[in-house]
Amino acid sequence: MENYAYILDYLPNGRQTERGFHREPLALAIGEDELKLFELVPRPGVRLSAGARIALVPVGGALPPIDHVRRRIGHEELTVAGRSELPLTLEKIVTANAPRYLRFFNESPAVSRRFHLLELLPGIGKKTMQQIVDERRRAPFASFSDLEARCHLKSPEKLIVGRIEQELSGVEDKYRLFVAP
Repeated sequence: MENYAYILDYLPNGRQTERGFHREPLALAIGEDELKLFELVPRPGVRLSAGARIALVPVGGALPPIDHVRRRIGHEELTVAGRSELPLTLEKIVTANAPRYLRFFNESPAVSRRFHLLELLPGIGKKTMQQIVDERRRAPFASFSDLEARCHLKSPEKLIVGRIEQELSGVEDKYRLFVAP
């Protein structure tokens, strides 16, 4: 269950249908923990902005700005603004939860003698994967900047973001690394 979400787009007049707008305000959001995409209905009088982190459950006795979660949506149901906000928001989520995503670089196993889970990240091939594995044997990576310096990777958090986007967009792959099915 998601406790927090990031707003990707706010539709004050709702989604457009064949007969016009639905007239119920909606927010498109991504959950912070399981990275699920949601359609949220805000409480009356609440205006939300893209990029904002909001609570989905009561925190400290205060009601959340969301009345209820209408449904879970797919990547193809995001608006154009929501799709453009998604990479920036994912980068916020990955950097805010760096130990969780850094653990992937420190602990991901080989699937077979010829294939390693690190190779599922876009931009990582056999040579880079081997360099990461060799470096983590010496010492675990302490931060993304440590990983970047020791393995000469440019922004490893963006590699994670790229993989999350692939999983959200429904790329057929039997490995789900970050997004809940």
